[in-house]
Amino acid sequence: MDRPFGLLAELTYRCPLACAYCSNPLELAAYDDEMSTAEWQRVFTEAAEMGVLQCHLSGGEPLLRRDLVDLVRTAAELGMYTNLVTSAIGLSRSRAEGLREAGLDHVQISVQADEPATSDRIAGIPSFERKLKAAAVVKDLGWPLTVNVVLHRQNIDRVAEIIALVEELDADRIELANTQYYGWAWRNRAALLPSREQLAAAEEIVRAARVRLTGRMEVVHVLPDYYSEYPKPCMGGWAARQLTVAPNGHALPCPAAQTLPLPRASVREEPLSTIWDSAPMFTAFRGTDWMRDPCRTCDRRELDFGGCRCQAFQLTGDPARTDPVCHLSPDHALVTAAVDAANGERRHEILIPRPHRS
Repeated sequence: MDRPFGLLAELTYRCPLACAYCSNPLELAAYDDEMSTAEWQRVFTEAAEMGVLQCHLSGGEPLLRRDLVDLVRTAAELGMYTNLVTSAIGLSRSRAEGLREAGLDHVQISVQADEPATSDRIAGIPSFERKLKAAAVVKDLGWPLTVNVVLHRQNIDRVAEIIALVEELDADRIELANTQYYGWAWRNRAALLPSREQLAAAEEIVRAARVRLTGRMEVVHVLPDYYSEYPKPCMGGWAARQLTVAPNGHALPCPAAQTLPLPRASVREEPLSTIWDSAPMFTAFRGTDWMRDPCRTCDRRELDFGGCRCQAFQLTGDPARTDPVCHLSPDHALVTAAVDAANGERRHEILIPRPHRS
C-alpha cells in the first residue's frame, strides 16, 4: 500500500475573511471543538512515523491558533517540511519572526485580486494592503513565497494584472487555480463560473507569462474541471498519497470528503495509521476495484481514477458514479448545463459571502 507523503492540517475553520469561493464546510459549528495543541502534536508524530514529509498548516486561518508556533516547531523537529497556507491577516513581523525561529519553511499567501477595491470586495473585508505588507515581511525574512489566487468570473479578466502584482511582490511561485465548487463556492457557482471566452483569454496570458518568467517565478495554472474533457485525478488517487485532518480530528482523503455519506474516522479515536490502512473513509474508493462502467473498462482508469468522488456526489448524489466532468459520463449533461448557463446572455452575478467566523 502507498504511504502518504503530504498532510494537510486544517487547524481551524475560523477565518477573518468571507470569501464567496471558500470550499470549507457549510456547517461550521460541527468543527468548533478544535483539537488541542497536544492532540495535533500527536497527529504530527504519527504522520511522521508513517513517512509523511510535508505538513501544510491551513484552515480557515491558521494564524488564529495561538499555539501555531508550537505546532510548527513540533512538525519541524519531526523532520517535516512545513508550509503555512494563510490569508496573511495577522501575520505581523513579530509573529513571522516567531514562526521563522520555530522552523517554518515556506509561506503561501492568498490574494483575491490585483487592486484594493476588487480584492476587498471578494475577501469581504479590507485586507489587500495588509496582504502586501505581509508578503514583504515574508521575503524580508528569507522565506520562499507562493501567492495563491483563486480564479473565477469576478477576477479572471485581470489575470495579467494579477501576475504583474505577484511579480512586484518578488514571489517564487504563483498558483492561479480556478475555483473548485464545494462549500460556499457551490452556492455561488452561477456567479463564479467563467465563460469560455474568459478562460481562453486568460490561458493565452498565462502561457505567455510562463515562458517569460522561466527561471524567475514558477507559474502554476489549474484549469476549471467543468471545461475539461476528462477529470483530474483526485489528489493523485483516492487515499493514495495525501490526507487531511480537519479541526475536530476527522481524517479525510481530501479536504472535501466530509460531504460524503461514509463513516467518519477520527484521530481522537484511532491512530492515524489505522485510519489510513482500514477506515472505510479511506478504503471506499482506493484503487480501481470499486469502479463501474464506463470507468471500469476505460483506458484512463489508472490515470484519473474516475475523477473526483466529492464532485460526483455533489452533482449526482452518488459518490461511486463517474465524475460528470468526464465527457464519457452518463451524467455529463449536468456539467454542460452549468457551462451553457455561464456562457448565456443572462448571468447571475450576486455573490453570497461566507459568514465571518473568528
